[in-house]
Amino acid sequence: MLAPEKLTVPAVRAFVVAVNAGDRDAFSALLTPNATMSDDGSDRDLGQWADKEIFSSGGHMDVQTESDGGHALVVDYRNETWGEMRTAWRFDVTADGRISRFETGQA
Repeated sequence: MLAPEKLTVPAVRAFVVAVNAGDRDAFSALLTPNATMSDDGSDRDLGQWADKEIFSSGGHMDVQTESDGGHALVVDYRNETWGEMRTAWRFDVTADGRISRFETGQA
């Protein structure tokens, strides 16, 4: 497992820390105003998805590997709804260090 502080890209590192802390404000601050996301290949409403899959269900990320210069992760993700599953995450980060899109799905 990779500790969050070892992750290469600051925005991705902060994303993992915010998810694991259940910190909605920190999570929101990392995203561009029009950020988008997809889950298993389908675009979702980011706010609704984050509330359901992260914040209201105790979402937690244990990073297993990092690739693509820190923009891609394989994570053991768990929450109270689905239990634990191996997931892949991909992040698009803007020049000012915010996340404009992330994609997740089964790894």
